[in-house]
Amino acid sequence: MAGQTPLIELPLFPLATVLYPGAPMPLRIFEPRYIDMVRDCTRSGTGFGVCLILDGYEVGEAALPAAVGTIATITDFHTTEEGLLGIVAHGGQRFRVEHTRVRTDGLLRGMVQPWPAEPALPVPAEFGLLTTILERLVETLGPHWSDAPRNCYDDASWVGFRLAELLPLANPERQRMLELTDPLERLAELRDILPRFQKS
Repeated sequence: MAGQTPLIELPLFPLATVLYPGAPMPLRIFEPRYIDMVRDCTRSGTGFGVCLILDGYEVGEAALPAAVGTIATITDFHTTEEGLLGIVAHGGQRFRVEHTRVRTDGLLRGMVQPWPAEPALPVPAEFGLLTTILERLVETLGPHWSDAPRNCYDDASWVGFRLAELLPLANPERQRMLELTDPLERLAELRDILPRFQKS
């Protein structure tokens, strides 16, 4: 995939979770480096990169991010009950981090290679159960998807990312789902994981 698009520089926000394309992510912002990052992104109309933390923590010294992350665009602001800055960001393109540097304020910046969007493929009949399970998960765990158009449930990429978002996967599994580039392979792996969540 490298070489298809030029590298871009992004501020990176390592988190103990994975952001998928199309997914909303509410965040509370309290560290000065990230308050500055939000202000800069808002002024310039640009996004920031969300990467799963492989080593380290969300606060304090810069953490080691996973190599593949998702560009987040800020879509809403609010003040939390604690008086902190709250934002809602939405996942866009995925990217691979080529190299990083840490600014003097502790903010991690990366030169990243954006990935193209996945092909729009229909959900094969063999994965029909996954669509049914997703509909149930949306009812209980994903009310923000309750107004999604019905044709979304026919899109293998959308179904796979929404299942990965809503199922109680371990973070390494979540990262694996993010890094896969074949929507049907993602559905197959999710199908194989599902028996673990079935009640005995």
